[in-house]
Amino acid sequence: MILFLFGYYFQVCSEMSDKNFTGLQVTEFILTGSDQLSNQMILGLLILITYSLILLGCSINICIITSDRLLHRPMYIFICNLAVIDIMFTTSASTTLIALLLAGVRNISYHSCISRMFVYNLGDICLCFALTLMAFDRVIAISNPLRYHSILTNSRTFALLALSWLVALTAAGVLAGITDRLPYCQPIIKYSFCDYAALVRAACVDPEPYFMFTTILAMWLLGGHFPLILATYVKIIYTVARLTNTAGRKQMLSTCLSHAIVVFCFYFPKLILVLLTRVGVTLNLTERNALLTASTLLPSLMNPVVYFFRTKEIRNVLVMGILFILKMNSK
Repeated sequence: MILFLFGYYFQVCSEMSDKNFTGLQVTEFILTGSDQLSNQMILGLLILITYSLILLGCSINICIITSDRLLHRPMYIFICNLAVIDIMFTTSASTTLIALLLAGVRNISYHSCISRMFVYNLGDICLCFALTLMAFDRVIAISNPLRYHSILTNSRTFALLALSWLVALTAAGVLAGITDRLPYCQPIIKYSFCDYAALVRAACVDPEPYFMFTTILAMWLLGGHFPLILATYVKIIYTVARLTNTAGRKQMLSTCLSHAIVVFCFYFPKLILVLLTRVGVTLNLTERNALLTASTLLPSLMNPVVYFFRTKEIRNVLVMGILFILKMNSK
């Protein structure tokens, strides 16, 4: 996969060098995606509150897992990794949206836009990998509980996470490299934050050839990872159905419910966008911006909430910490 990413990048760069592009020396972009919105302040305040809750929830999960040695196990390492990705993913878009809607800052520097797009794509791809790895973690824990700790050790967990980040960094780097070499006819982005599609459409080139890579990437992520996750749940259901202990069934299904909710929140907006495009529904800029914003904020808001309320170990550590602080303050 990494070789394919590099090969595609060099091919695009070679094709671009063979063409004579004439464009402006853009030093900053103007975001116009919110110009048609009537209640910008209210929407900006909602995004600010949502972003603050994401930072709070993810930071709590990270602090609890990293500080408690009993939670230094694959399942919680994956949850901690997910929280780090959520902070990175939402920050890349939310800070731009908050500045645009609340402060009216429509200008963003060229390099800041490219870097935010890189972080946004990196977080999106890493989230997809993280959910897939967490699905395999659950299927191993339920299908092979006695061999779980020998199959999925902490060292193997970190190796898998490192590999997923390496692939994501390469893919996001290719997208950033392509957009950085594009000629721009006008410094206007008709979206509310910087992403690959917005930058390509702002360039004075035919956008279709530059969407081929994102189409392949989306097919790999949505058409490859999502069916893999569904396959793990088929395996889990089959394993649980063979159990005779009703309490054991409920416990196993309960451990998978958190992941299922997170997967639904991440993939549902993306699948809706793909399905609408496939059936020929044309979304205007306001609708597309709304769907992109929801697909960015909703999963990252739900992830820490779900894993806090449905993971007894994390919840217990937090409750004990709060009680300890209250006890110290009362003295």
